[in-house]
Amino acid sequence: MTIRYDGQVAIVTGAGNGLGRSHALALAARGAKVVVNDFGGALDGSGGSAATADGVVAEIEAAGGTALANGADVTDRAAVDAMVAAAKDAWGRVDILVNNAGILRDRTFAKMEMDDFRKVIDVHLMGSVNCTHAVWPLMREQAYGRIVMTSSASGLHGNFGQSNYGAAKASVIGLMNVLVLEGEKYNIRINTLAPCAATRMTEELLSEQALELLEPSSVTPAVLYLVANEAPNRTIMGAGAGNYSVIEITETAGKWLADDARTPEAIADNWAAISDPEARLNLTSASAQTQNMLEQAAHGLGIDLKLRGSIA
Repeated sequence: MTIRYDGQVAIVTGAGNGLGRSHALALAARGAKVVVNDFGGALDGSGGSAATADGVVAEIEAAGGTALANGADVTDRAAVDAMVAAAKDAWGRVDILVNNAGILRDRTFAKMEMDDFRKVIDVHLMGSVNCTHAVWPLMREQAYGRIVMTSSASGLHGNFGQSNYGAAKASVIGLMNVLVLEGEKYNIRINTLAPCAATRMTEELLSEQALELLEPSSVTPAVLYLVANEAPNRTIMGAGAGNYSVIEITETAGKWLADDARTPEAIADNWAAISDPEARLNLTSASAQTQNMLEQAAHGLGIDLKLRGSIA
């Protein structure tokens, strides 16, 4: 099976450099018409220039593809709306959105300025919200959409000095989890990429050999899969140096405690059973957690719990 995007329209944010550029070039090479969005700012989000997006569009057109440059700041909702309108005016639809735009303002939490915390959250989280909310009506109307959020190991596992970035990157997973439920009946699938790549964000931290292995082009195949017609849904995919993985958030089945045993001491005494990794559940909604809790309680009480219907 060959994955292509002929007749489809893609928007890639932060596509002037690094991962976004790689994603945009690859989507265009496989037939998509691509909006190359980039504010053109510095790594910390300052400045701004249309040159970076223009350069990627020139590369796409030189290779025989079709693209538009766009310099919208993803934190500016009016500019984002105009970007989506331009794509629709030019090509009639938007099928794919890759939320890739991001900045860094690293500092330990003790020294972090709250303005820097808010700015990073604004770009990564609210930028993804703005772009997704702007394309959502189009995707619902056409009963088709593929959206990728971009998370990070910093959000999933933590990284010293990146409390703002880690919080932002964890938050887009929560956004995905809810939108999957709301978009399912419209054939809108949402997935999350957790990339490891040599970009402006990492080049000062890695050796030359590591930088060669972590080419952005080694990450892009994961994006191409996550926005394909037969893409999965609600998947967090790790990608870097040619390795691809699935990252899961699980919850143990737990241990039910009777009324007279609901104490912190009893939790300590039963910790092995409560935290038993062999009884992990991959829950698909908040109500699925509630259902598990009720089922465990019913089993512990020895009762046949009557529900009005499945809440999972």
